[in-house]
Amino acid sequence: MKKLEDYIRTIPDFPEPGIMFRDITTVFQDADGLKLAIDSMQEMVADLDYDVIVGAESRGFIYGAALAYNLHKPLILVRKKGKLPWKTIGVDYDLEYGKATLEMHVDAIQPGQKALIVDDLLATGGTAKAIAQLVEQLGGEVVGMLFMIELAGLKGREFLKDYRIDSALIFEGK
Repeated sequence: MKKLEDYIRTIPDFPEPGIMFRDITTVFQDADGLKLAIDSMQEMVADLDYDVIVGAESRGFIYGAALAYNLHKPLILVRKKGKLPWKTIGVDYDLEYGKATLEMHVDAIQPGQKALIVDDLLATGGTAKAIAQLVEQLGGEVVGMLFMIELAGLKGREFLKDYRIDSALIFEGK
């Protein structure tokens, strides 16, 4: 029986020398791999009490939608600036090479709702922190963050030390 890491393709020196790129498209294109990924992530938060799943654009939508469907939970979408059609709140955050803005509809989270943030990758933690700020601006509570892969060398877990972090796979390095 294959393990989850067996479904990940590693591409050395992409996008620059010294980086080991962890390609998750190979998980998505294998039915057994996708099922194992979703089941593994779901099991990690089985003890957690939350009302909504917040999916980060774009691969967080895939994992978030599958989990929301399985668990019969609402899925809240967080998108890049200008992509949502209604009134939004936004937060600016730092990227490795610049800045970006994430947005959420103003009525996506109700005060007191408990949220689980879901994304494919925990690197530096900037995206997850920005999403947490959006949830908290609307009066919600972030009770956990769930990732398919964590790159331990980028220290995102330390940056997000105030939150519960669960990662299906942890790779050393960047």
